Amino acid sequence: MTLTTPLILSGAPGSPYTRKMISVLRYRHIPYRFLLSGHSVPENLPKPKVALLPTFFLSEDGGPYEAAVDSTPLIRRFEKAFDGRHVVPADPVIEFIDYLLEDYADEWLTKAMFHYRWHYKADIDRAAAILPRWRGITTPEEELVKMGEFFAQRQISRLYVVGSNDTTAPVIEASYLRYLDAMNAHLERQPFLMGGRPGGSDFGAFGQLTQLTHFDPTPMEETLKRSPRVFAWVDLVEDLSGLEPTEDDWMKRDAIPDTIRGLLKEVGRVYVPALLANAKALMAGAEKVETEIDGKPWVQQPFPYQGKCLQWLREKHAALGAADRKAVDDVLSGTGCEALFRV
Repeated sequence: MTLTTPLILSGAPGSPYTRKMISVLRYRHIPYRFLLSGHSVPENLPKPKVALLPTFFLSEDGGPYEAAVDSTPLIRRFEKAFDGRHVVPADPVIEFIDYLLEDYADEWLTKAMFHYRWHYKADIDRAAAILPRWRGITTPEEELVKMGEFFAQRQISRLYVVGSNDTTAPVIEASYLRYLDAMNAHLERQPFLMGGRPGGSDFGAFGQLTQLTHFDPTPMEETLKRSPRVFAWVDLVEDLSGLEPTEDDWMKRDAIPDTIRGLLKEVGRVYVPALLANAKALMAGAEKVETEIDGKPWVQQPFPYQGKCLQWLREKHAALGAADRKAVDDVLSGTGCEALFRV
């Protein structure tokens, strides 16, 4: 099956997953057409089952278009459909680490993105002012103001979905600052998470950081104070179409830097207990996830999708060959991530 190009996707500049996937397409030299969500999507294109950004409209062998969402599976679908400049490492050990770090970016780092944007007044005001104007730059000012107020109120009311509330705020913010430190240390060693070339985890982190470092004023200020290196890295990953990667540029399983373990320790410190507590609540049919993360209380609504994330991680771990699984387990040992795979 051949995917028709240019690929068509609908999204928005304020969507971290849109930015993630556009950067992937640029790096992989995959032709695409970008449609701004809200006013430039033709009516004849199919609607996705779940309205998420970005939405891709894909046609195989010139057949009818289908609407597809969810960035991680799409990255892997494109790996099979297009040759060269791959973002999934060939080594199963490195590929597993890449997948885990991408999942962390998509599912935990996004908590920081959503939290900062809709928790602080300066961030709320900026988002309410700019996001509606992306959807309609010529819309009358009075209407834009009303749209901004409506959108802000709606998003603030949905903070519970990602687990941002007054109880969890200190956990989310402290985790973001530690992440900046860990990422800064890693970028002193190599230009990308996966070595001399980017993997899916690089683009996952990039997507969230486009908002945290370059749009929302509160985390932007924290980033500039704490790690100008991370701020600059986001600018570099925006368009890697000129990078000329080789297979030798991937991080090697026998030379994984300690800075990767530093990042994995942050994953184990916050994301792993959140995943496990969420899964426990889902199995029990509980109305709330109540646990402790980093020595502080954590309360949120159960999140079915992250229950699937845990299942997929475990399936991926179980599918590794014995030698590869041992190599992965050796890397994860002592990071807290090993708790994901205990029977």
